[in-house]
Amino acid sequence: MPKTLDELINAQEPGWPTVQQWLSKARRPVEVLEVSMRRAKDVLLALQVTTRSPMGAIAFQTGGLLVDGGWVRLLGGGCTRMEGDLARWNGLGAHPLVEAFEGATLVGHDVLGGFFALDGGALGDGKGAAYYLAPDTLEWQRVTDGYSALVVFLLQGDLAKFYRDHRWEGWEKDVAALSPDQGYAFEPPLFAEAEGVARTRRELPMEQLLKMNLELADQAE
Repeated sequence: MPKTLDELINAQEPGWPTVQQWLSKARRPVEVLEVSMRRAKDVLLALQVTTRSPMGAIAFQTGGLLVDGGWVRLLGGGCTRMEGDLARWNGLGAHPLVEAFEGATLVGHDVLGGFFALDGGALGDGKGAAYYLAPDTLEWQRVTDGYSALVVFLLQGDLAKFYRDHRWEGWEKDVAALSPDQGYAFEPPLFAEAEGVARTRRELPMEQLLKMNLELADQAE
């Protein structure tokens, strides 16, 4: 039987103070998007995750987190600035963006069309490790042991090193002007050889980039 809001909102041991500590030690700019209480409650009910957990806290307290000028987007409760939320991105609620990803939970994405997900059996041993669908390999790569470690890595880890092969001069300005619900499709694609060829970029909705990259990954197997 699904838990009620009273059961999901943990006022005695909230996870938000822990997330705030992580944010205070962030090594790069992080924008905490506001979320309406109505929407936060809807997302929490759809997820069935308590606010004692960092994921539940981020879903309930934020519309999402824009990390490093919006290069990385951690999903939260959604807002007008970033419509995609943790429920919609996992096929839940009244307005799902995608079909439910059986065996994994999508928790974030980036401007390259890369996606972060927690493993529920589809990506690894099913113990909740965080994986990244890399657009340059079209493979799910293990990043951290779980959600909390992923959030800490994205806030405090070396993102410049993680993305070192795919940032371009002036990316900060381009990303600042990009909707957090959109990313870039590259031509030639990032997984293709392009030595001596200048790649072009076009903006696409993130759900379209996910579908495209998953289809390409299936074809590559």
